[in-house]
Amino acid sequence: QVQLVESGGGLVQPGGSLRVSCVASGSISSVNDMGWWRQAPGKERELVATITSVGSTNYADSVKGRFTISRDNAENAMFLQMNSLKPEDTAVYYCHAEIRATTWALLDVWGQGTLVTVSS
Repeated sequence: QVQLVESGGGLVQPGGSLRVSCVASGSISSVNDMGWWRQAPGKERELVATITSVGSTNYADSVKGRFTISRDNAENAMFLQMNSLKPEDTAVYYCHAEIRATTWALLDVWGQGTLVTVSS
């Protein structure tokens, strides 16, 4: 069994900052590409940022210059530092990863989500 667990969501004022984390656990051989997605109320899930196993990153235009994705391969962890937050960043943020299990199965794993609310 392999799982992703997010943490760090919460309520923040516009212009504020927040850091969300995601940790992979279970029978893991390696963690490949990882990413953050978000889903706002009444909207489809959208890609926020991705990071490869060697640290190459990609961002949605809406968060470029404000959000920073990073990872700690030793801890099987990924982070999203969110600065200059706007009300439109309010969403449930989901962690996603492609994980090679110890059984050699290649798994597409999602976390349960963490709510980020930007409001005064």
